Amino acid sequence: MAQTRRDNRRRRDERGREESDLIEKLVGINRVAKVVKGGRRFGFAAVVIVGDGRGRVGHGHGKAREVPEAIRKATEQAKRGMVRVPLREGRTLHHDIVGHYGAGKVIMRTASAGTGVIAGGPMRAIFEALGVQDVVAKSVGTSNPHNMIKATFDALAHSASPRMVAQRRNKKVSDLLGDRRDVEAEARE
Repeated sequence: MAQTRRDNRRRRDERGREESDLIEKLVGINRVAKVVKGGRRFGFAAVVIVGDGRGRVGHGHGKAREVPEAIRKATEQAKRGMVRVPLREGRTLHHDIVGHYGAGKVIMRTASAGTGVIAGGPMRAIFEALGVQDVVAKSVGTSNPHNMIKATFDALAHSASPRMVAQRRNKKVSDLLGDRRDVEAEARE
């Protein structure tokens, strides 16, 4: 009995510590109006990106009558929906990816060290919260932040590391990547 209480307390402390390390990015706030018999009722809609800077990221949308409450709701939703994304060397994506959502299409490419985050709007917020330091990204088709975010998350969901691919195909990582010296020798010839 005492052991389970101690374990629960430790888990709660770890969760609190984990949540304090999160990076929160406010992507946008919109004023929305509901027309009722007496006139208009105004509220606010917020879009938030939350990440830990080490490969986990989530997004959320919240609506309320006050701005802080809308941001709080969006942040809670983002924390609940966090996903893990495999990163190469902790700084870039493993491969080029294309994501779609509605009319939105995003193209994300890996980049060499020192390139930085070349992306606009909501995509930049996602990469900063995710911990990506080098990436080139382009949004095609829409500039709507909601659709851009969902298209980016669609692309990140299709991201795979060599270890994940090797495990899925019952092979070794070295079989997939081959020896780097062999690849360089073929390139010279």
